[in-house]
Amino acid sequence: MKKGDWILIACVAVVAALFAIPQTHCAEGFNWATAHHPYIMAFFKFAILATLGEMLALRIREGVYNKKGFGVLPRMIVWGFLGIAIAMAMVIFKSGVPVFLSSLGFGDLPTIQATFAAPELTWGKVGIAFAVSVLMNSIFAPVMMTFHKCTDIHITDNGGTVAGLFRPMKMREIISQKVNWDVQWNLVIKKTIPLFWFPAHTITFILPQNLQVLFAALLGVALGLILALAGGAKK
Repeated sequence: MKKGDWILIACVAVVAALFAIPQTHCAEGFNWATAHHPYIMAFFKFAILATLGEMLALRIREGVYNKKGFGVLPRMIVWGFLGIAIAMAMVIFKSGVPVFLSSLGFGDLPTIQATFAAPELTWGKVGIAFAVSVLMNSIFAPVMMTFHKCTDIHITDNGGTVAGLFRPMKMREIISQKVNWDVQWNLVIKKTIPLFWFPAHTITFILPQNLQVLFAALLGVALGLILALAGGAKK
């Protein structure tokens, strides 16, 4: 293990300890902030955790957490705004899918909503959560993932700088010439969405409200590791 690995482990241990010790009130503050400022919190959750997932993926592939042109800060900015979009999508699909299920004849809307919101775990709640996950990841996720891939390429093409991030994106060139569609379609969209995101976000929508966006951000860390391993690691 390298020095950076030990630093990361130490940071994770300190944060975990702060949340585990009641006297620090970190957990209470986190829950309050999530309830009162959900989209600001979504920005920071994804900016930190999803970027960490990309850094871990780079560590697995190339043996380092950062390199010239990688652009940690620009990636954090992009992930922060994607986190806001994901939090918005979660609200929209959690509200809209029960209406859709009711229109298909799966029950009256108040009953479906009550089942989905109930604290106890039932097969009905799991089924609704699965439906929300499937529809959100089938409709919203492919567009979001492709846009995120374009921003990654844009950041790299501009030297990984914050100033470069805000230069106009050459979207036509990126989409037509620089996106590896074999990987983007056959792995990222075609495989990770049904095999990883469908079940993973089913769990997300079963969790308490204040933990859902945090868990979704943590899934970004896990997916980064999965994609890194699928792409091959540096020996």
